[in-house]
Amino acid sequence: MINILVTDDDRHIRGLVATYLRSEGFHVFEASDGNEAIAVLERNPVQLAVVDIMMPNKDGYEVCKEIREYYDIPVILLTAKDQLPDKERGYSAGTDDYLTKPFEPKELLFRIKALLRRYEMASAEKVVLNRVMIDRKSYEVNCGGKIYMLPMKEFELLFQLASYPDRVFSREELIELIWGADFEGDDRTVDVHIKRLRERFAAYNEDFRIQTVRGVGYKLEVPVQ
Repeated sequence: MINILVTDDDRHIRGLVATYLRSEGFHVFEASDGNEAIAVLERNPVQLAVVDIMMPNKDGYEVCKEIREYYDIPVILLTAKDQLPDKERGYSAGTDDYLTKPFEPKELLFRIKALLRRYEMASAEKVVLNRVMIDRKSYEVNCGGKIYMLPMKEFELLFQLASYPDRVFSREELIELIWGADFEGDDRTVDVHIKRLRERFAAYNEDFRIQTVRGVGYKLEVPVQ
């Protein structure tokens, strides 16, 4: 059974979400603030976290950053704010998705299921993007029978983005994931590698696209065919 953590200081919203998710077959842990959420994560296996931003003691941004540091699970931030700077801050904190209140529980369910599929894909050795297959074992990119052998960092960057379609990664996050926390360069390195990937795979825009998210970083999109 999939365990989901629902964190919100509004017990009515928390209870509504928890009841709906339980009716869909999920096991739900509830937390009323950020500190309680982290305590739940420390004690229990959780596959996804739904976290409200405005909470006492430790807000949703802080919880999201802590999850990114210690756990490899998807996060959906809930907020009453729909301004671009708030979303930018959420994505910079490492959230996978962002849902504005008021929302329909059914929409939250759609987003949860989509994220769980993405994270399942991320654990695979191969990622398929329509006609393009990226093989982590051989470090090959097969584009309809044409094989590309990429420089190591280009491959790792492409595989990271492709493993989590539609998730926004900040430049700082990509630097840490691909080059390591002790990397002494700047985030222009990410821009240069993204430019090379776009040029290299320009003929495959119908299979996948690397999009710039202004003020934050990048995400990979897979057009439906």
